[in-house]
Amino acid sequence: MNSLLSRALELQHAAHELMYLGMDGEPIYSDTFCRLNKELLVKADSLFSSQSSNIEEEANLCLALLMGYNATIYDYGDKGQKKQAVLDRIYNVLEKLPDSLLKVRLLTYTYGEIYEESMLQEAHGIIGNWNKSALNAEQMEVIKELKNIEENPYPFEVI
Repeated sequence: MNSLLSRALELQHAAHELMYLGMDGEPIYSDTFCRLNKELLVKADSLFSSQSSNIEEEANLCLALLMGYNATIYDYGDKGQKKQAVLDRIYNVLEKLPDSLLKVRLLTYTYGEIYEESMLQEAHGIIGNWNKSALNAEQMEVIKELKNIEENPYPFEVI
């Protein structure tokens, strides 16, 4: 089955894999790096015009597109416009999406793109309601990712 949700989740996984390539200590080969970048851009572009009437599916799609376009080094000259279109869609989704891990992930990656303080505060507010003694792996990962973005605010570095 090649549903929109499964394709969005596949893109999220591929983007995550590329963003963390080599972090496990394994060597990075240029041919693999280039191939993964190309595949990621093709997947993102193939999903770009897709939309869903289901709010959670649309949130996963927007998250996948933002992650995909941020992870790849390739650009046919329209990546900035596509990222802005995805960010516009995300604003609409965030208004309707209930507090959840998915919303925190979407807030985290969007904050990492635009550094809007209200998104950071909303993400921390949702995380603050989680049971700290019963966090699952995905919750711990998004908390770590948010902390990383907060501590390393690219491109807003103070020199």
